[in-house]
Amino acid sequence: MVRCPACGAQNRVPQDKLDRGLAPKCGRCKTALPVPVEPRIVTDASFAEDVERSPLPVLLDAWAPWCGPCRLVAPAIEALATEWAGRVRVAKLNVDENPVTAGRFQLRSIPTLLALRNGHEIDRLIGAHPKIEIVRWLERTLG
Repeated sequence: MVRCPACGAQNRVPQDKLDRGLAPKCGRCKTALPVPVEPRIVTDASFAEDVERSPLPVLLDAWAPWCGPCRLVAPAIEALATEWAGRVRVAKLNVDENPVTAGRFQLRSIPTLLALRNGHEIDRLIGAHPKIEIVRWLERTLG
């Protein structure tokens, strides 16, 4: 349930509609709704469903819990999940727990951000970067 910032009405926003790239609007006043969206946790087992079959391009954050730079980038990734909802699906892959996918994309340095379309890599950004640089990279990469 999301409260409309304009009229205060409570609106039900199904996750499957967000996943299809639909931007939610208030049922009463038709104002765009701000929907907090969490990055998806992707595993070796869920990669095909969450990334390859995604109707949206995917920003995949390859990280590990022990990685300091990964923790620095995490707030920016979480903010982008909400800000780019409906345009990009944001996901996180723990490389320690998912070696098959990490090996598939030859992830040797973390954090690494992958821009993917239909499960295929379009581009990557390696290292900890400020949010503004990540946004510029996404805009160049995904158009």
